[in-house]
Amino acid sequence: MPTTHPTRTALPPGWNTLFGSLLLASCATPTPIPFPTLDGKAPLVIAHRGASGYLPEETLEAYQLAIDQGADVLEMDLIATKDGVLIARHDPNLSYSTDVAMHPEFASRKRVDWSVDGEKQTGFFAHDFTLAELKTLYAVATDAERPQQFNDKYRIATFAEILSLVKSQSARLGHPIAIYPETKNPTYHRELGLTLEDRLIRELRAAGLDDPSAPVFVQSFEPSSLKALRQSGLRTKLVQLIDGDDYDFRKGTITYAPPFDRPYDWTRAGITKLFDSMTTREGLAEIKTYADGIGPWKPYLIPVQATLDGSGNPTDTSGDGKITLSDAQTQRPTALLEDAHKLGLFVHPFTFRNEARRLAASYSGDPEAEYLQFYQLGIDGLFSDFPSTALRARDRFTSQLPLVR
Repeated sequence: MPTTHPTRTALPPGWNTLFGSLLLASCATPTPIPFPTLDGKAPLVIAHRGASGYLPEETLEAYQLAIDQGADVLEMDLIATKDGVLIARHDPNLSYSTDVAMHPEFASRKRVDWSVDGEKQTGFFAHDFTLAELKTLYAVATDAERPQQFNDKYRIATFAEILSLVKSQSARLGHPIAIYPETKNPTYHRELGLTLEDRLIRELRAAGLDDPSAPVFVQSFEPSSLKALRQSGLRTKLVQLIDGDDYDFRKGTITYAPPFDRPYDWTRAGITKLFDSMTTREGLAEIKTYADGIGPWKPYLIPVQATLDGSGNPTDTSGDGKITLSDAQTQRPTALLEDAHKLGLFVHPFTFRNEARRLAASYSGDPEAEYLQFYQLGIDGLFSDFPSTALRARDRFTSQLPLVR
């Protein structure tokens, strides 16, 4: 474990613990008012792929570090192996997050121009490997700016192993640690004969986690996956993810290009609407029929736009020769959070990171400033690669809340 990122000395309350209830009016001791969230509870810190800013993502070690830092929830992407086992990997293409290319015994498994959600990829794909074979691989850091010294240390984790870790650590800490599994590329897997939904339901039920009050959020970008889960009787909380391709820094809007223009099940069904249709009041009302919350990309809530010159073109204020987030300023929040809350949908935006290149100029290089803005907005939780930073910012936000007597 790295030693440069100390753990919290006092862990935050569990995911379903009320931060502070209002006392009776006659009580003289001041207490914090409820948070500006849908339910008045503290916004959840969701460890995105574990503490993936510090250790190779979606490994047991990354999840343990997130637990040690005090994360409320562990997030994982689920894909299937050749023998039908659910593993935690963000991409079916293992070339991005493992050392598979360094294994000559698997050289013949390489696929060229293999289609994943309509995108042509070259590499090694999980469905061509048994779990036993995958257990010989090591996970690697997927961001060159993050620590690389752990790339030959940690193995791929199965969903069952993560569930076991969560059970033991919840018992150790005395409060539940929630999980946030995603059905990753579900149409892709279904067409391979590896249906993710059935496998997920079996594992959750075996763990006693198929209940509306269970510390479980199941997420997907594809509405049909969430609807299939609900129709199969899964009773946990379901979350519709809402994506986009990139920023239009001149207009302050989101751009859309495959495969990040619409859910892939919509593409296969010939539906031409884009992800942004989900953020309208009509779109949110449709989501409410099958899900409990939304997970939107951050700029759906707080747009960003570059400073424009006299000709209406973005200005390279950072002087790095290109227009990036570091040249953009945050804009007035949209109505999405308020509209979602009116329908009773919670809102968990993604993904918060510490690197300067991932922060708008408005935050002056301080990742906690970004967290604070979103906490003040009233989000119900957020996905973070750096749980310890998210928790520090939440503590700062908590200390700023007014008191009621």
